[in-house]
Amino acid sequence: MPVTKILGINYNNVTIKEAAEELLVLATGHKARYVVTPNPEISESCRKDQMLKEAVLNADYAVPDGIGVIMASKILGRPLRERVGGYDLACALLPMIEAQGLSLCLLGAKPGVAEIAAERIQADYPLIKAEIAHHGYFSDDGDIISKINVIKPDVLFVALGSPRQEIWMFKNHQKIDAGIMLGLGGSLDVLAGSVKRAPKIFIKLNLEWFYRLLCQPSRLVRMFKLPKYLFRAIFTRIFKRNKEV
Repeated sequence: MPVTKILGINYNNVTIKEAAEELLVLATGHKARYVVTPNPEISESCRKDQMLKEAVLNADYAVPDGIGVIMASKILGRPLRERVGGYDLACALLPMIEAQGLSLCLLGAKPGVAEIAAERIQADYPLIKAEIAHHGYFSDDGDIISKINVIKPDVLFVALGSPRQEIWMFKNHQKIDAGIMLGLGGSLDVLAGSVKRAPKIFIKLNLEWFYRLLCQPSRLVRMFKLPKYLFRAIFTRIFKRNKEV
């Protein structure tokens, strides 16, 4: 698993297919491992949120979710091979989970969303039994962990949004009887069909972020972190050439 450090975060430098294959190997291990998908927004948040930073840096696997991370890697002269979005990674995993007879559990999103996502997953992959741990609105980790440990999933999709999901996995992974936990943000909403993904032309042109901005203008303030992130990459390339950052 080659690792490339980009602005303080170690990314597994892999394609989506390679990531899915490697994660399934981890899923059959003897302890719960967790996967994060840092984008520029998360990377910038790590600079101010120490708990989030600790959660991201201690993850067992990290993939670059966002074209901004790919751009920064090229600016720094350490190109990452491919953007590996959480939703794309989940979709790549599903047929492999079915083929290998592994179990799947869903945690997060609004009430009812995980159930719909599970139905749609099972419609496409009949051999997968997708069980539900809980929706994303809970305050008692203990009850949720107990339920997950009864299910004992090989793969746990955690859709609590950032930074909550990263911190939750970091704090609880040693208590959970699962193979791998994958932080997926809002991907359960997309899997359930309650949120539409960007049209293929936007995805092909690496403009999925722009489509989300058109659909949710309230994201504009959050989007300001992208140019800030890229400026940090440029500054680092110019003034810190001999330092690994």
